[in-house]
Amino acid sequence: MTIAIVNLLIGVFLRYVMTQVTDFFDWDMIRFTWVEEVGELALAWMTLIGAAVGIAERVHFTLHVGVERLPRAAQHAIAIFNALLIACFGALTAWFGWQLSLLNTQLESPALSINLAWLYASSVVGGILIALYGLALAVQSRRDLPAA
Repeated sequence: MTIAIVNLLIGVFLRYVMTQVTDFFDWDMIRFTWVEEVGELALAWMTLIGAAVGIAERVHFTLHVGVERLPRAAQHAIAIFNALLIACFGALTAWFGWQLSLLNTQLESPALSINLAWLYASSVVGGILIALYGLALAVQSRRDLPAA
């Protein structure tokens, strides 16, 4: 998050301050197209890893309106199903992210010349983490089942 914030501040400074300074003194313009690429990379990695951490910390939004009225065993079964659904979503994200990374291994970003597979690798890492945390949540929900 620090990288994204500092990058944003640098971008604003270069765009709105240094552009005026270089125009005033008739200097060559400072290129700042790299700022967008750094921001994109930081946002992708922060979002996907942050989503996984949110699952591990159980801070994502959940709606308990209808589930609370069901018996305890049904509530736990739904919790296990939801956790497995999260794990499947993470696995799909990792799988398609891997395919996208392989597809883009020959491409580079225009300003920084970074291999674009690094951008899409964020979905692989985030997807794996989401799948692992989803499975851990399912196991934990399974342990919390009331005795029959």
